[in-house]
Amino acid sequence: MPGSHDARAIESPHFRSVPRTRFTHIEWYDEIGSTNTELLDRARRGAPEGVVLITDLQTAGRGRRGRRWTAPPGTSLMMSALLRPPPGPLPPARAAMVTLAVALAAADACEQSSGVRPRLKWPNDLVIADSAGRDRKLAGILAESISTHGALSALVVGMGLNTGWPQVPPELEGVATSLNLEAGAAVDRTALARQVLEGLEARYELLCRADHGLGGGSGAAAVLDEARRNSATLGRRVRISFDATADRPATDDPETGPPILEGLASDLDTHGRLLVTDDAGTIHTVAVGDVVHLRPAPRPR
Repeated sequence: MPGSHDARAIESPHFRSVPRTRFTHIEWYDEIGSTNTELLDRARRGAPEGVVLITDLQTAGRGRRGRRWTAPPGTSLMMSALLRPPPGPLPPARAAMVTLAVALAAADACEQSSGVRPRLKWPNDLVIADSAGRDRKLAGILAESISTHGALSALVVGMGLNTGWPQVPPELEGVATSLNLEAGAAVDRTALARQVLEGLEARYELLCRADHGLGGGSGAAAVLDEARRNSATLGRRVRISFDATADRPATDDPETGPPILEGLASDLDTHGRLLVTDDAGTIHTVAVGDVVHLRPAPRPR
């Protein structure tokens, strides 16, 4: 049983494993503090790869940069998976590739379950554009790692995906959305969770392949190509802000580099980092930062 005092497991017909995947130990909860925090604690105690926690309610959910993630009970798919990446193909510098793999798996699952396909907003969101071209957030992904002697000993990747909102709150109009509202029908969260894990297995298997000199590994290259095709960010003018602890663009002086970068999001590198070309033609490599799309998305057809 989990170490968190507020976690209560659900006795239910939910699936406990996904055949032909590494996800063979799946636990469902009606309430938990944070699925990511719980799995990180278990990873430090030696839990094996493939443990997955799914909950109806998080009381201490977290997003990137420590932001709080909250959702009413049963209205979102909130899940985290524990992975133990092989050190060769997936060193710490390439951990962001797993975030892309989860996002792509979730995009596929959304389309399979509802007919609605979100796009990837770098670095860790799924978005759906409205008729005005505004990208509204559907899901957020948070990957957290444990490193030992320069290698990833564990990686916990969590996701919160809005699935059952009765309506968009007025304060989030044009900012967020839910899969059921986009599809005009209820979404089966259990089926969606299974589809996400099946899709993650296929892409994670690609990322775990050894590098054979094909630009970061042929498996990783396939995931990157898929991420490029499904990106809501590439080809758009963006503004990226950095905080005091974030990695600055590689071309900047760490002491004097600008806190804000504007330019064209031109590509992803072999580590999944965003390449931004500024107005002077300089290409910046961005590992982490808050991204705002300045150019509207194409109108949905």
